[in-house]
Amino acid sequence: MNPSPVEPLRTPRKSHGRRRRRALVWLGTLLALLALFYAEEDWRGGRNWNQYRRDMEARGESPDFRAYVPRAVPDAENFAEAPIVKSLIEKDGSAIFTNDLYSRALRSVLPTNTLKDNGLRHFEDLVAWQKAAAALQAGDLTSGQSFASDATDLATRAAAAPAVLEAMQPDEEAFAALRLASVRPYARFPVQYDLENPAQIQLTHIDRVKFVCQRLSLQACAELAEGQTDKALADVKLMLYLADSIKTEPFWVSWSVRLACVQIAVQPVWEGLVEQRWTEAQLQELQAHFDGFDFLADMEKAIQGERAIGIQEVGLFKQQGLGMLDDLMDYDFIALLAGDNWKWDRGFLNWAGRVMPAGWYDMERLNYCKIMDARMKGVMDLPNKRLFPSRLAFNDDAVQRQLPWGWWLGSWNSILEHESIAVQLSNFQLKMPLKTAAAQTAANQAAIACALERYRLANGQFPDSLAALAPRFFSRIPDDILTGQPYTYRRTGNGHFVLYSVGWNLKDDGGAPGKTLFDEKEGDWVWDCPLK
Repeated sequence: MNPSPVEPLRTPRKSHGRRRRRALVWLGTLLALLALFYAEEDWRGGRNWNQYRRDMEARGESPDFRAYVPRAVPDAENFAEAPIVKSLIEKDGSAIFTNDLYSRALRSVLPTNTLKDNGLRHFEDLVAWQKAAAALQAGDLTSGQSFASDATDLATRAAAAPAVLEAMQPDEEAFAALRLASVRPYARFPVQYDLENPAQIQLTHIDRVKFVCQRLSLQACAELAEGQTDKALADVKLMLYLADSIKTEPFWVSWSVRLACVQIAVQPVWEGLVEQRWTEAQLQELQAHFDGFDFLADMEKAIQGERAIGIQEVGLFKQQGLGMLDDLMDYDFIALLAGDNWKWDRGFLNWAGRVMPAGWYDMERLNYCKIMDARMKGVMDLPNKRLFPSRLAFNDDAVQRQLPWGWWLGSWNSILEHESIAVQLSNFQLKMPLKTAAAQTAANQAAIACALERYRLANGQFPDSLAALAPRFFSRIPDDILTGQPYTYRRTGNGHFVLYSVGWNLKDDGGAPGKTLFDEKEGDWVWDCPLK
């Protein structure tokens, strides 16, 4: 009898079925948990962001960038629609205002460093410009040449002024058209406000506005040296008009350039005051212009506009990915996040950013706004036109201590805490208060100096105190934006005066300036009136 064959061992079909069912259960559970996680994060982020947004709107602010877009104005009343202005801001606008001395010799004349040299103002170096004009006329001006002089006395500068003004004439027809356009009551440049990402809006016109102001400042200084005060006043007024032509733009870059243009306009005003060139009527007009600036309120509007831009930009990270962070940072975010031994690239971060819960981006929006709020909390007192540098430093230190940065895993933590985008978008804010304080101080001091000169014209000498200016020469003398107290003023032994703010460090150094005119670390912010 043959033995029966041995049957091979087989896994029961029921065992395979159980394993498949178990795997499906685990997979289903995992997917359910993942769906629950996404739903919870989206709900949490959306709820918190919507609550903050309602609070913003209750304060009269808007998270929508479109709320800050300047309103349309009729073309006939719009400065930016004047033919000469349109030519200036078009792509080939660099061909406008490029034929005169300033445009052709700019790189050959060493700057007087009015904002950087010894913390004091200096006269425009008209002798250096005269030398450059002579070289230009002779055809000998080359890119390697440089001109400078130490001549600051009025007689020498007055002798140099005619050659400078003559060399500025080639573009005079274009500037006459610009002056004619400046009578228009509104200015709205053709900015493409409807881009998906407002941070990518091109603002090429603001650099050209600043360039025109720089050119006008040189001409006004030469006109003052030659005694043409009416022409100088017209140039100063045009500079201030150009500065205000970008006032309504909701970008901190536009706001910063506007402040720079006002600072540029202060230079010829200062020179005319030192040389006692301005008439009573001209001084009244200049004083009214500078006394009308409220850069603190303007900064608040610029912050609101930039915040709305950031809110909209956060949404683009969901669409395009976290690789966009490399565009915001001054260092390689990807290398810091991944470490030297990891081989991740921008594509991976973009993918990771797109699969993150939408609620995380709502939290980024929320934290972006909260960081901005925390930095500016108690820094400004708009009704009293006060700014508090010590509070700004305290706030920023507190923000930095709370942020998850500073060690290798900091970038990871910043993502998990929903602050990686928020921190970078809010960094612009750190630069604004100092620039605001400097510009407001310059404007206030210019207005006060005009009133002091009016007093001198009426009484033969400067007053013993600023209080003597009220009410005839100044109905309300502006206080120091940094202290809320009157500016420090004293007459000097030579019959002139020194006027100063205690500066960003809030320390009275007796009128001794820092290394720059508006030094943020040391010295006072000084408006001096030296010997003629």
